[in-house]
Amino acid sequence: MSDDILYDKQHIDFLEDIWGDGFLSPGGADEVGRVLTGVDVAGKHVLDIGSGSGACAVLLARDYGAVKVTGIDVEDPVCDAARARIAREGVSDKVEIVKVSPGPFPFGDDTFDLVFSKDSIIHIPDKTALTADAFRVLRPGGRLAMSDWLISHDHAPSPEMADYIAEEGLDFAMASPTAYAAAMEAAGFTDVELVNRNPWYSGVARDELAWLTGAERDRLSDRHGRDFIDHQIAIWSKLVGVLESGEHCPHHIRGRKPA
Repeated sequence: MSDDILYDKQHIDFLEDIWGDGFLSPGGADEVGRVLTGVDVAGKHVLDIGSGSGACAVLLARDYGAVKVTGIDVEDPVCDAARARIAREGVSDKVEIVKVSPGPFPFGDDTFDLVFSKDSIIHIPDKTALTADAFRVLRPGGRLAMSDWLISHDHAPSPEMADYIAEEGLDFAMASPTAYAAAMEAAGFTDVELVNRNPWYSGVARDELAWLTGAERDRLSDRHGRDFIDHQIAIWSKLVGVLESGEHCPHHIRGRKPA
């Protein structure tokens, strides 16, 4: 496995252990529903950006009635895991997974009714280009609904936030709510809505840290490796700190392409 792979099988297995089968970010199916607040999915063609191991794409087709879901991601392990999940769930006629290269979406203008993403845009540094491309591929009247991991300000991260990002070892590119709103509006979106999820995830992350360090620790260490779990505990300890300070502020982000 290449060292450049961010989500190899070990990380996929661990994240699904803590966040639920098929989910590589917190909140599971309930959080997907909250991201989609006020958004009609039934009968729609959905682009799922950063589809990961496939749980969201399956939910969009099976539970929310999307007529077609196109999931995109940039790494083979998650694409392979998603395709296997889609086959197991019997939704291969409605869901496709496309491995893409970083950059503009390989789709024509006015292709999708809904652009959805759950906690993956953090890996895309240029939010202005991303939101402009999402606007481009949406049909008139289409919706964007996503969640992402944000930083509360437009300055350099605090030492605590920088330490957390370094501990994660991922290519985090956090933007602020102000920067996201400006990017959405510059792209042409209307009805732009940003909802701060920090109060929710601060409590959840504390519970996750307690779970990692509590009675499950030996089982997790046996399954995933003691050094790996010790590293995850170090990550979560720093994550809880920047959540409690408010500097790390996950958000829901929604907007509409004018008809």
